[in-house]
Amino acid sequence: MIAYLDGRLTYKDPSFVIIDVGGMGYELRISLNTYTALPDGERCKLFTYLHIKEDAHTLYGFVNPAEKSAFLHLISISGVGPNTGLMILSSLTVAEVQQAIVREDVRTIQQVKGIGAKTAQRIILELRDKFRKGLGADSINVSFDAHNTSRDEALSALVTLGFAKNVAEKTLDAIIKREGTALTVEDLIKFALKSS
Repeated sequence: MIAYLDGRLTYKDPSFVIIDVGGMGYELRISLNTYTALPDGERCKLFTYLHIKEDAHTLYGFVNPAEKSAFLHLISISGVGPNTGLMILSSLTVAEVQQAIVREDVRTIQQVKGIGAKTAQRIILELRDKFRKGLGADSINVSFDAHNTSRDEALSALVTLGFAKNVAEKTLDAIIKREGTALTVEDLIKFALKSS
């Protein structure tokens, strides 16, 4: 099993990336959340899952262990394959998936393309207890780390776009205080651009 790949990002697309590790290019399917978090053309580390079928070996990449864990939980459900799992994690953040399952919010999960009412109910029924147990101290740390990572990545993007670092930091802190910590990097950047 390949646990992660650490190398140079040579190609980036909303649905897949190619990472050069020691002269060998690995193609990984990714979620939109991972796509947003990855820097162009720089060294990166993606946590991986290898899905083996009779006719294909597909490598999936995740920006952090929390996203990979959520993906593995989702594909353990009958009727939810890797492509559907990736679609869920492209439409919702890991925190949103967790909250929807714990709150038994069928509508939120059903809003994902390709997820019907029965599948959404099955996801909630089978993962509710696992995710509730996960919402102890560990998950608070995970969401705190994810929040810090999102803020740092948004800050880096804003500085690249020409913002002064101290102005960007104040803007991001104000947005997080106003909107909460569950924002994605993309959301933080959008709010920051609107407020400037």
